[in-house]
Amino acid sequence: MIEKEGKKMNLTYTSTRGHGETVTASQAILKGLADDGGLFVPTSLPKLEVSVEKLAGMSYQEVAYEVMKLFLTDFTEEELKRCIANAYDSKFDTEVIAPLVQADGAYFLELFHGNTIAFKDMALSILPHLMTTAAKKNHVDNEIVILTATSGDTGKAAMAGFADVPGTRIIVFYPKDGVSPVQEKQMVTQKGDNTFVVGIKGNFDDAQTGVKKIFNDQKLAKELDGAGFQFSSANSINIGRLVPQIVYYVYAYATLVKNEQIKNGELINITVPTGNFGNILAAYYAKLIGLPIDKLICASNTNKVLFDFFTTGTYDKKREFTVTSSPSMDILISSNLERLIYRIAGNDAEKNAAMMQALSGGGEYTITEEMKAGLTDFYGNYADEKETAEAIKNLYENTGYVIDTHTAVAASVYKKYVADTKDAKPTVIASTASPYKFARSVMTAIDKKYDALDEFELVDELVKLSNTPEPEAVKEIRTAPVRHNNVCAVGAMEATVKQWLGIQ
Repeated sequence: MIEKEGKKMNLTYTSTRGHGETVTASQAILKGLADDGGLFVPTSLPKLEVSVEKLAGMSYQEVAYEVMKLFLTDFTEEELKRCIANAYDSKFDTEVIAPLVQADGAYFLELFHGNTIAFKDMALSILPHLMTTAAKKNHVDNEIVILTATSGDTGKAAMAGFADVPGTRIIVFYPKDGVSPVQEKQMVTQKGDNTFVVGIKGNFDDAQTGVKKIFNDQKLAKELDGAGFQFSSANSINIGRLVPQIVYYVYAYATLVKNEQIKNGELINITVPTGNFGNILAAYYAKLIGLPIDKLICASNTNKVLFDFFTTGTYDKKREFTVTSSPSMDILISSNLERLIYRIAGNDAEKNAAMMQALSGGGEYTITEEMKAGLTDFYGNYADEKETAEAIKNLYENTGYVIDTHTAVAASVYKKYVADTKDAKPTVIASTASPYKFARSVMTAIDKKYDALDEFELVDELVKLSNTPEPEAVKEIRTAPVRHNNVCAVGAMEATVKQWLGIQ
């Protein structure tokens, strides 16, 4: 970062498809998506200013401040600390916020101790506070309408964060038949007069494409503005969602040093189960700002579009979409990958825009050999349904530790990575959801006999098996009334939004 008269210059953000126009961090958070359809990226990357030794002695909240202040430079210290304090509080069921559990030769970073028992809580607990602070900073009078597509977790986590937050409304679209029973129950029982949930007759990619289309509709934006509304996003395309995700990788490294499991400066690998690429991109950013990370191991499920990309250099969404036991990864358009493509294209917005155009027009793009050289930090592989179930069963039988289906994809791919490379570096595996969220898949992986039980009987058995308490998030939905029964066709998404907002 540039220093001027002893004060840091504000870090600005530009669009991956733009022509040099820049916005502040708070403006990028408010907008969510750039006007040209691109994603906001920092114009330069800061470096960690505090030593790992110091970070090792800090709480999660203190680490969050040290990381986030580097990226959100137009927030004052008081504003940022207030957002952090409001986010990472008693809504998490552990004071450490993101515990590390050692099992079977790896460190599982548990990111599911928040309100909705999935990793999305880590960022979506703070995003509403960042957004309302950003609105005040930029003198926004419009009501902010959060428009989000979800493959199961983001929707609930975003609604839990934004429920009854003054000056905001939130609309969530999810694939009606493409989420787990617990995920769906969590969404359709969501409280809050400003929340609205709609199941679509299609898959997650349909929901995501529909939301992007609504975002990019300038005529609709004018209609909204006239009615006193403006759109923003809670998906990981929002930089205000991505930056808090960098925090937990820094915290994990500092924890390993604190516990003397690694030496300061020792390289580690990070394995992330991903569909949308946001969570592993955050780990990549952690590396770029100075965290000693070697390989970023990208774990895909049967919808292995990312594995194929890392293997061939071609991103091809023209394939059969498969509904799996890890539904949050059932994605064929990894929207956050665009940020990586922009970077390996030498921050060339035109080159990146052409590739994104090729993807939306012809369903694929191929990167150049030069760009492939920029992928050396990454390793991609995938686990099919059988391998995912085996990873759950084996880990439980060997260690007594129970993981969910998404984390199992990562654990399986990590084993493949070690077998392929013989690389034995200490490895953090992002554990992205509680096994309680996918109780049927988890329990039947351990023993087929559990398949005869209903959803909450499975939860009771999981409590006994894992020796962990039933999360509050699950207790709540046992008796919570359904508040959202809305279903629409993909083509009716815009009309549904307008209807709820009362815009005719």
